[in-house]
Amino acid sequence: MTHHEQKLPDSPESYWRDSTDLPSFQELTEDVKTDVAIIGGGMTGITTAYMLTQKGYRVVLIEAGRILNGTTGHTTAKITAQHDLIYDELINHIGMSKARAYYEANLQALSFIRNLVHEQNISCDFQEQDACIYTTEEKSVQKIRKEHEAYQKLGIEREFIKDLPVPIDIKAGLIMKNQAQFHPLHYLKHLAGAVQKAGGKLFENTAAKEIKEGDHPKVLTTNGHMIISDYVVCCTHFPFHDKKGFYFARLEPSRSYVLAVKPKNPYPGGMYLSIDQPSRSLRSVTIGGENMVIVGGESHKTGQGKDTIEYYRALKSFAESVLGIEDILYRWSTQDLITLDKIPYIGPIYPKEKRILVATGFRKWGMTSSTLAAQIMTDHITNESNPYKEIFDPSRFHPDPSIKKAISFNTDVARHLVEGKLEQPLRTPDELAPGEGSVVSIGGKRAGAYRDENGRLHTVDTTCTHMGCEVEWNDGEKTWDCPCHGSRFSIDGEVMEGPAVAPLNDPKN
Repeated sequence: MTHHEQKLPDSPESYWRDSTDLPSFQELTEDVKTDVAIIGGGMTGITTAYMLTQKGYRVVLIEAGRILNGTTGHTTAKITAQHDLIYDELINHIGMSKARAYYEANLQALSFIRNLVHEQNISCDFQEQDACIYTTEEKSVQKIRKEHEAYQKLGIEREFIKDLPVPIDIKAGLIMKNQAQFHPLHYLKHLAGAVQKAGGKLFENTAAKEIKEGDHPKVLTTNGHMIISDYVVCCTHFPFHDKKGFYFARLEPSRSYVLAVKPKNPYPGGMYLSIDQPSRSLRSVTIGGENMVIVGGESHKTGQGKDTIEYYRALKSFAESVLGIEDILYRWSTQDLITLDKIPYIGPIYPKEKRILVATGFRKWGMTSSTLAAQIMTDHITNESNPYKEIFDPSRFHPDPSIKKAISFNTDVARHLVEGKLEQPLRTPDELAPGEGSVVSIGGKRAGAYRDENGRLHTVDTTCTHMGCEVEWNDGEKTWDCPCHGSRFSIDGEVMEGPAVAPLNDPKN
């Protein structure tokens, strides 16, 4: 078989999900009272539930779908404080001591995971690895040098390099020592079990619709039940309760892609990330007892980009040139949110609202960020001081790049809003072949249609129920994606990813 024939898997599936037998949980069928209500069953929600139950708090966690199926189930799972190029920028924007604190906060999250894995003997392929950023372009060497200087100033253990142990011709690289990688779902399955043992309650297929503020905030679910608590923690990726925080204007959704490949040439270990565009990421993973490699990259803004299969093809040809491909075992994609100043928003959702907390904007570094978020929010609830809370406070405001960026996010949103409304679809549903989706015209109106493999047609109104932008077809994942704020919907219009709460309408109405 020639290497050109290495086929991409037919449908996207994450290796982490496929290799983890997760328990399933009932949906919430009654009103309940608890100390803390947690919305979202990803790494942030489950780690927060774990920390709180260990301190004796009663916790109810609800998840709209299945737990650990969102961003957490689709990560590359690097546990590191090396977040691309960031430290030189942080020193310039927030000063030396806060930049150092950002590093320490993420390092502390890494040691929390490391200690827990060792103490509780969690088998989750936890491995110490060095993390390395690199460039293949002469013009970016200066960026790596500046980042190296930033590491020096901040006292980060480092090494400046000009060669990689993988065959990529680099101009410069920077290593952060003693970082780690693991199997995130094996780790979190253990934590979810510990939450249950400690009396915490987890519910699936239970979506939050609204939060009523007050001394005892109430979470209302779409199936008509209520959770009354002292604190509500929103770990839903995008804070859907957004009446005054304007988070939609302060977060940009970004997608990226992942392949798990069996390489022809042995992989030397280490976690690598290019700072060039399009991005490239590498790390090892053990699948079925064999050493495989996770190849990631190709970021773009959600709902805006070329045909999604093209991104997978680009990663495939990169993997082929660097490692040689024996087989491609999995492909999947993921979405995350980026804040205006690249630092996550963690803490009270608005300055005066101390009982509703939020954690969002992890910029694809969710393994340390979610652990750190769980620590900050747990300390807030238990009334303990946390040295890092100020840096991540959602109501912080660095006037510097924020204003310009907020305006550009929003002009981009406005442009998509207007363009989507003006676009005249030329196709009709009859023209769609099985397995094909497209924006079409139904009765003279813009609609979305997908013809499944059995020839059945699924149609939706393409107006996003969040703020009225027009969704676009995502062929790689067979979803309808909103280019404005990153909501994603199934072929039948069900919400797969927020901020939208309501499904897409029926185009015939």
